[in-house]
Amino acid sequence: MADFNIKIMIVSGVREQGKDMFAVQVNDEIFVLDAGLKYPDSSLFGIDVVIPDMEFFDKYGDKIAGIFLTHGHADSIGALPYILRGHDINIFGSELTIELAKLEVQRENHRRKNHLFHVIDAETEIDFRNASVSFFHTTHSIPGSLGIVVHTPAGGVVYTGDFKFDPSASAQYRTDMDRLAEIATKGVLALLSDSSNAEADFPNASEKEIGDYVSEVFSNATGRIIVAAKASNFTRLQQVFDAAKKNNRKVLLTGRGVNKIVQIALKLGYLQADSKLFVHSKELKKYKDNQLVVLETGRMGEPLQSLQKMATNRHRMVSIHQGDLVFIATTPSHAVETMVAQTSDMVYRAGGTVTQLAYAKHTSGHATGRDLQLLISTLKPKFLIPVIGEYRLLEIHRNLAIATGMKPKDIYITKNGDCLSLQKGRFYLTDPVPGEDTMIDGSGIGDVGNIVLRDREILSDDGIFIAVATIDRKKKKIIAEPKVSSRGFVYIKANKELMNESREVIKKAITTNFEHKKFDWSELKTDVRNSLEKFLYKQTNRRPVVLPVIMEVNQNRHRAMARKKTEHEPRSKKAENND
Repeated sequence: MADFNIKIMIVSGVREQGKDMFAVQVNDEIFVLDAGLKYPDSSLFGIDVVIPDMEFFDKYGDKIAGIFLTHGHADSIGALPYILRGHDINIFGSELTIELAKLEVQRENHRRKNHLFHVIDAETEIDFRNASVSFFHTTHSIPGSLGIVVHTPAGGVVYTGDFKFDPSASAQYRTDMDRLAEIATKGVLALLSDSSNAEADFPNASEKEIGDYVSEVFSNATGRIIVAAKASNFTRLQQVFDAAKKNNRKVLLTGRGVNKIVQIALKLGYLQADSKLFVHSKELKKYKDNQLVVLETGRMGEPLQSLQKMATNRHRMVSIHQGDLVFIATTPSHAVETMVAQTSDMVYRAGGTVTQLAYAKHTSGHATGRDLQLLISTLKPKFLIPVIGEYRLLEIHRNLAIATGMKPKDIYITKNGDCLSLQKGRFYLTDPVPGEDTMIDGSGIGDVGNIVLRDREILSDDGIFIAVATIDRKKKKIIAEPKVSSRGFVYIKANKELMNESREVIKKAITTNFEHKKFDWSELKTDVRNSLEKFLYKQTNRRPVVLPVIMEVNQNRHRAMARKKTEHEPRSKKAENND
């Protein structure tokens, strides 16, 4: 066997939830596994989404053989629009995954290069120069979910993506256990496995149980049913459609992009529903409350935000009223539990009631601890790299693996940017790869960094203090009384004394600068800012953003003189030449 170079790159997706992206390098070819995003927490002020480090593609773009997608959720495909803006890279995924990826790229870029998208299935095996890539069926909340195997000279590198085991799942959702056994016989070098639900020590309810429960909720409701769900959870959408049909109710689809997603799924056969089941918002008055289901979807917290608008009569289509049942058909993450409680309270105030699926059934699209152990026992990997999950979940996954008989030294807890290189039969940390967060704010990619976020945080906490002064630089004196203003700091009318004292601080700082320093605009502004910051903190124990605005009374005259000088220069030079 010829010499070979194998590396596993953890670009993002560990010690966090979402933003999954990993890569396997075999000699000079790199195989990227997923390209997702995550939604920001409350500390990232103004940020829309967070994606993996785009520098990775700038550095390794010419070596990337393709991006291989496990499924069509945002945590796996959400970064594609931003990657494809600057790089033409082939994308591989199942039929539904590719259609959703195209939709995502189209929405963000307003155009897409269809020749870059390639549909594969569980039977596909693609040969490249240094390795081959194959796939296997997995169970998740969306059909067309696939695990990925990169076949290297040292054995297979298996990446599960999001998965779980559910023997009762329908055929299009079921994990192919025979295929897993086949992969095991060929030898698994490393397993990159989903850790999102590793701490769950009791089994998920089967989707059949959940479907029966949804139908029961619908049959007991006497008024309208407003369902909050994720548009990407196809299993839940199908259960809602089935329950609505069984109880003779019509379905109104609301939420961003849900109509397009449902249309694609219906066209491809991944959702089954009669077109007569759905109604348009203009037709709502034709039906009684007990004949309607409103399906509110969205990404991450969007369904909850929409429910709040409904409860406060700010929604463009629907307002919650007496007798409505709000059915929260998602399992909210810990990060939005407070928001769920607030939303429920608002619904009750509006006259509705709330039922949560998570209270009645334990459900998740991710593997439990027992599922992870079953996978390890089936594949028998040489090495395990827990991925997709916060640090505590990676550690729990590690302990579960040790319980199955794996040696602690064969399990690697990584961080974003780590690069593991295979040397003499073991993986060792080598030079890191780009693994920082790239912030998306509006149309900008990566133009918001830590400094901007810090300023936004300060502005949100302590506000802004603006100081305006007019000076005569030549005479070294202040022309007019400084003006001060603030937003989000203190109420100006109630703090006149503080404002007056601030003006004195500004005057003192400017005067001292004139006396002791050679004139410099930046130094003058810095002196004013520092003096004000110290003073305001001493008086209020707060640190607002101080913005000094220093103007010069005779600056126009200086500019005019400079312009005149420039105009006379050519004439002077000409005269010198004539002499």
